[in-house]
Amino acid sequence: MHPFTDTGLVVRTYDLGEADRIVTLLTERHGLVRAVARAVRRTRSRMGASLEPFAVVEVQIAPGRGRSGLGTVRQASSRESLAHPLVADYPAYTSGCVVLETAERLAGEEGAPTPRLLGLAVNALRSLAEHRREPGLVADAFLLRAMSASGWEPVLDCCVRCGVVGPHRAFHVASGGTVCVHCRPQGCAMLSPGVAEHLSALLAGEWDAVGVSSPAVVRQASGIAAAHLQWHLERDLRSLPLVDRGTVGPVEPVEESRARTTQIS
Repeated sequence: MHPFTDTGLVVRTYDLGEADRIVTLLTERHGLVRAVARAVRRTRSRMGASLEPFAVVEVQIAPGRGRSGLGTVRQASSRESLAHPLVADYPAYTSGCVVLETAERLAGEEGAPTPRLLGLAVNALRSLAEHRREPGLVADAFLLRAMSASGWEPVLDCCVRCGVVGPHRAFHVASGGTVCVHCRPQGCAMLSPGVAEHLSALLAGEWDAVGVSSPAVVRQASGIAAAHLQWHLERDLRSLPLVDRGTVGPVEPVEESRARTTQIS
C-alpha cells in the first residue's frame, strides 16, 4: 500500500525501545491509526514535539504489514498544539484525558473514517484549552455528543421501550434511555427533576439552559452520561476517576456488573 497523508489528533503514545514511539491518531479520512515514529525521542528529532497527546497534526504514514499492522510515520507537522494550556490546568487536563480516551474507544475498527468524532474531540479540547466552559460540563457534553455520533444517543424525551412521550423519571442504561412507569425494569436510576432536561441541553449545546442547573442536577446527569457510555463500551474509562466529580446523589446503582456509575460533573 502507498503512503497516505491525513490530518489527525494524537490520542495516545507509547515508548518503544530506546528512541522510538508508537503513536495512536484519530484521523479525518482513515479513522484510528497506529504507527511507529522512529527516533522521535532523540533531542534532534524534528517530529518529536509534534507527536504528543492533544496535538492536531498533519502526518504522512506508510501503512503497516504483517501481524503487528503498525504503520510508520514518514513526516509530521503540527497544525495546532493544545497540550500546554491543558497541562497547565488540572481540571482541564483531566477532562481532556476523558475526551481522548473516549474518542479512541468510540472510533471502532482501525481505518474506519470518523470525521464527526474527530471534529467533536478537537472542538471539546479547544473549549477546555480556552476555558470557555467549566471543564466537567465540556466533558459531559462531549460524552453525550460522541455517543450520538456513534449511534448510542440516550433517549430522553420519551419512553425508550413503548414511545410514550415524557418526561419520565426513570433511566435504564441497558435500554438506552428513560422509561415510563409501565415499562420500568429493575435496576433503573431515578432521575431528579431537571436531570433529563440538563442532559438534553448538553446534547443540543443550549448552554444558557445548562448554566441554570443546580449542582445536584449536574452531578447526577454526569453520572448518567458516564454509566450510559461505559455500558455500551462494555468497559470502564480509566481517565474518569481522575476527575473530581463529587457524588451523584439520588442515582441508584445501574447494573453494577457492567455499568458502574463513575461520578462526573
